Order: sequence, then C-alpha cells, then structure tokens
Amino acid sequence: MTAKLFSPFTIKDITLKNRIVMSPMCMYSSHNEDGHVENWHRTHYASRAVGQVGLIIVEATAVTPQGRISPQDLGIWSDEHVEGLQELVGLVKEHGAKIGIQLAHAGRKAELEGEIVAPSAISFNEQSKTPKEMTKAEIEETVEAFKKGAERAKKAGFDVIEIHGAHGYLINEYLSPLSNKRTDEYGGTAENRYRILREVIDAVKTVWDGPLFVRVSARDYHEDGLTPEDYITFAKWMKDQGVDLIDVSSGAVVPAHINVYPGYQVPYSETIRNGAGISTGTVGLITSPIHAEEILQNERADLVFLARELLRDPYWPRTAAKELGVDIKAPVQYERGWM
Repeated sequence: MTAKLFSPFTIKDITLKNRIVMSPMCMYSSHNEDGHVENWHRTHYASRAVGQVGLIIVEATAVTPQGRISPQDLGIWSDEHVEGLQELVGLVKEHGAKIGIQLAHAGRKAELEGEIVAPSAISFNEQSKTPKEMTKAEIEETVEAFKKGAERAKKAGFDVIEIHGAHGYLINEYLSPLSNKRTDEYGGTAENRYRILREVIDAVKTVWDGPLFVRVSARDYHEDGLTPEDYITFAKWMKDQGVDLIDVSSGAVVPAHINVYPGYQVPYSETIRNGAGISTGTVGLITSPIHAEEILQNERADLVFLARELLRDPYWPRTAAKELGVDIKAPVQYERGWM
C-alpha cells in the first residue's frame, strides 16, 4: 500500500507534493511592533520547506493593527508589508513547498494598548480587557480589511489563503453564542452569527481565486456552545461560497478544560468532512507518522496539520518517510546524509 501521507493533493490549480501541512503558529517576533517580517521568520519558515513539508501556512497575520493578538504579530494591513512577505514566499517556494497565509483579527483576545473590539462587550475572562461592541460601520471596515489583506497576499505570491475563524478570535466570537449576544442581524440565529464570515468570504473571493481555507474551532467545550454538528451547517454554507477546505481545530472561545491526547480533534474533522462533503485538515498533538497515515487512509481528513512536532523536528517529513518506507527526494545539498 502506498503511503497516502506522501501522495499529492490538488486544490484548484495548486498541487501539494504531500499531505503534510505546517499549521500556523504565532512567533511573536516582529520586534519593532510594525508587523514586518524579520530574519527569524525567514529562517523559521524556509527551514521547514527544506525539510520537505508540502504546505506551510504563515502564522496569524493581522488585517488591522487593532486586530493583532500581540504587538509583535505579523501584519498585512499596509502595502509596506508586501515586500517582506514576498521575500518569505520566495524563500519557501525555492525549496519546493507551497505557502499559505492565515488572515486574522484577534477581536476580544487582542492584548494591546487602547481599545479592542468584539461582537459583544464581554471579556474573555476576569483578567482580560472588556472589548467595545462593534458598530455596523466597524464590521464593514473589518470585512474590507480582510479583502485588502487578501489583495496583498496575492501580490506577495501566496498559494493559499486561510481565514482564521477559530480559537476565540474575532470571527469565532461572532459564530459562537457564548461570545455573541447581539440582537441585530449579526447575532441570534446561526445564519446571523455566520453573517460576518459570509461577508468576509465573499469579499476575499472578489480579489482571490486561489485555494481558500477556513480554520474553525469545531467544539466550544461548553454545554451552551457549538458542536461539530453545528459546524456541518456552517461548513455547507462555506462550501456553497467556494471555500475549498476546512481546517478543523477546537476550543478557546471561552475558558474551558479540554482533555487533550494525540488526535483528540480528528473525530471533529471526520464529522465535518462526512457531514458537509468538504475537504478537511486535522490538527492536534499528531506526532506519529503511522497515526497520520491512519487518519488519511481511513478518510478522516485530507491533510494532516502539524504544529509543535514541526517546531521540534523541522525534518519530520524525512522521519515519516523512513518509518513508512517511502523514498522522498532530499535537497541536493543534503543527499549524502538524508537516508
């Protein structure tokens, strides 16, 4: 049996050489607080491309200064950011990987000086700042900021755009009834809570015709929160809008105890994939190549996203290939020591 982990995967006009994806992980390394790419980013992302990861997704990149998680986040709110991102894209593609970027707004989880915004004026926890409830004008401005971010991502040469709708950040805050208590057309029913994501997707697609992913938190871990079954409905709507893949994570919209173990989120991916008939990626303490292969062989997801394991081992694809008995091409410079 051929290892599915090392089989190509085509989305629109982009073909990934394998099913291994580097999950977006914040580096908090834009030290001048200007959102620009630094040498750390160049080294960090290019080394995983050398390590033969199929798709690398750049960390949550803020579409507005107010939408940063921290002052050290990468940004895409200005045309001045394009040059550094373009350089990053070139470094990664030089080594045969595809590259995506996660467009993000932190909402009430922004740890910044000054005002922060959210669907409702409810803080994340007792230690967090209380956000301002967004006006409709501010919602429109934010949707436009995602569109402008997508335009800049296209100029920079990215292969994939991922919209960050997970982990308790702004779009996730609108989706969940735990954080969205609005009584206008952006709150209440599932259709209304989905409205801002619908508008963001539509706006992005006016300037972007490449592969489009959305990351979601498929379970709120709260009795009144969302479940994977709720996300089947959202995923069907996303599919109808032209989203190509749902990147399935979970949690972090409200404080909650989560029982984590290798693959704990895989059933959520499987539920959404089967229920909505859409491609999914799965993530969550996946470290074993055999485990990753089982997920793909049993069609529980189409792509395997790795996070911490790729921090520990930038050459994890080589480790996986050896364990699964697959020969993968080494960088020419490393051939003498690759296998």
